[in-house]
Amino acid sequence: MSLIHETAIISNKAKLAKDVTVGPYSIIDANVSIESGTVIDSHVVIKGNTTIGSDNHIYSFVSIGDDPQDKKYDGEHTAVEIGSRNSIREYTTINKGTVQDVGTTRLGDDNWIMAYVHIAHDCQVGSNTIFANNTTLGGHVIVGDYAIFGGFSGAHQFCKIGAHSFLGMYSGVARDLPPYVMVMGQPAEPRGINLEGLKRRDFNSDQIRNIKTAYKNLYMSNLRLDEAINEIKKIDDISGEMNLFVEFLSHATRGIVRKN
Repeated sequence: MSLIHETAIISNKAKLAKDVTVGPYSIIDANVSIESGTVIDSHVVIKGNTTIGSDNHIYSFVSIGDDPQDKKYDGEHTAVEIGSRNSIREYTTINKGTVQDVGTTRLGDDNWIMAYVHIAHDCQVGSNTIFANNTTLGGHVIVGDYAIFGGFSGAHQFCKIGAHSFLGMYSGVARDLPPYVMVMGQPAEPRGINLEGLKRRDFNSDQIRNIKTAYKNLYMSNLRLDEAINEIKKIDDISGEMNLFVEFLSHATRGIVRKN
């Protein structure tokens, strides 16, 4: 109990591991579960039906599990699930899901969530992502692993953001963003592949060459989307990087980001 500040308010129906730290004036509601090693700083509010994994650091003034900002929400039993080793910085908001979708807003592992980020209802965020300050996700957005959002960037509701993609500062997307692709501007336009990010994740030269070839087929060949997908399928798939590309393009529901 020495790890819980005397001013914190914690429901007796919350489940906290013995080594969870809770700072001054934080509020943890009933039906919240927090696993070992997680640190909750001061003035954090975590509402019910929220599960948080181990070794997270949740900074001051974060709000997790509050009602979705959706007029259709009518108090249904929905939830938030957060994985392990996430850094969630000041004033971030993560809202619970809705019954119109999966009902659970999810954040994976090892994500770096900076200040004033908003993750709306029913979003499904993978692992190892970076959300710079003031990133905003509309409801129902799906974000792949290792995606990076620059400051003040965002995604329209129901968009899919592919793994290893990069949104530059102030970029907003209203269509699906394929894996590996870097976009800039408002409206966002493709500006090549996320080369630096791929190098940092130890993609080898052959894999990067394949991704560049796929990008050229998609954006620099005047092919229709179905034609581009067929050409991409012909590329040697060394470690599954082309399969990820084809799978994403084949299931894009809002169309993909293209040059305007």
